[in-house]
Amino acid sequence: MQVPFTKMHGAGNDFVVFDGFSRPIHLTPEKIRRLADRHFGVGCDQVLVVERPAATGADFRYRIFNADGAEVEQCGNGARCFVRFVRDRRLTAKDQIAVETLGGMIFPRLEPDGSVTVNMGVPRFEPAEVPFEAPARLPVYDLEVDGRIVNVSVLSMGNPHAVQVVPEVDGAPVNTQGPLIEQHPRFPRRVNAGYMQIVDRRHIRLRVYERGAGETLACGSGACAAVVAGRQRGLLDDKVDVGLIGGTLRVSWAGEREPVWMSGPAVSVFDGVIDLDKI
Repeated sequence: MQVPFTKMHGAGNDFVVFDGFSRPIHLTPEKIRRLADRHFGVGCDQVLVVERPAATGADFRYRIFNADGAEVEQCGNGARCFVRFVRDRRLTAKDQIAVETLGGMIFPRLEPDGSVTVNMGVPRFEPAEVPFEAPARLPVYDLEVDGRIVNVSVLSMGNPHAVQVVPEVDGAPVNTQGPLIEQHPRFPRRVNAGYMQIVDRRHIRLRVYERGAGETLACGSGACAAVVAGRQRGLLDDKVDVGLIGGTLRVSWAGEREPVWMSGPAVSVFDGVIDLDKI
């Protein structure tokens, strides 16, 4: 079956996006892994599918599949690309849309300058809601990783995150320790492992080992989680620039029980057609 797609990225976090709104798109985990392969497929961190919503009041349903083929709850950079995609494809004329995800409703908004702002929802901290195995909520947890203790802030931005503060991100053990945290038994659905360097109260640097994708050039939900973690530790102001390998995102959070807002770029790279029966 010949199916059109769009290759997109948000600060270097790249996606293959399909219009499943106009006609159904059926993707198996094996097909997703082949699509995401940078040698034998199109190449991407995640595959995104636009679908018709099931939830009342939603404009679209947003499905996210990591490069390993697993469906996940949330992707902030993908959410920005999502609103750019549905506008470019003329699936909506709205600047702000309500989007149903596995992690809850989100509300991305296309700005006049071409950037996209997303209401990422209210962060959740109770261990059972992350999910994370712990008897009670704490601001910071001790996590044993490869025989040593690391201190992590644990929260959900619709998907699970474990954020630690490091002296500098360039030397952080993202690709050695990150997989161990991702697969840690205290996270029954795995976790995104974030490494945050505090530059000042309004600026951080961040690297993220993403669940099912490895280290990516940017992680939108990870940027939100890092700012929330830094705010809870008293290290950051309410508006923070997050420097990632692929670019900068702007994140703001007013505090407990308030939603997190994220702004950044959403770029279409090229359009293509692929035969899903042949991959």
